[in-house]
Amino acid sequence: MRVLFVCLHNAGRSQMSEALFSRAAAGRHEARSAGTEPAQQVHPEVVEAMREVGIDLSDRTPHLLERGDAEWADLVVTMGCGDSCPYIPGKRYLDWDLEDPSGRPLEEVRATRDEIERRVSSLVEEMDSSSGEA
Repeated sequence: MRVLFVCLHNAGRSQMSEALFSRAAAGRHEARSAGTEPAQQVHPEVVEAMREVGIDLSDRTPHLLERGDAEWADLVVTMGCGDSCPYIPGKRYLDWDLEDPSGRPLEEVRATRDEIERRVSSLVEEMDSSSGEA
């Protein structure tokens, strides 16, 4: 299965989600991330928090959300992009209410990262059971 994680700037929540999902899925499922108004770079506090769990986001560039991204995905997970997220009939959507980590203290970014990790782990388990993967 394929998941698209979308937030406003593609510099925090969606980048963390894509990376943590990819690690948890270990190739069984695919992930992308995008933003409706992409930033120039991934937020430094996000890069630091992810480095602590062994994931390097320092070379990632935020990506502008395009309709093709949503069409590619089986599931679109939105995080604070509101009405600017495209709606594609027949796609499954989830909305995760997560605090934007931009400019927040590292301990708050860690809490967001850990919450995302819990959610993506649950999502991968759900996808594994529905697709017969293990």
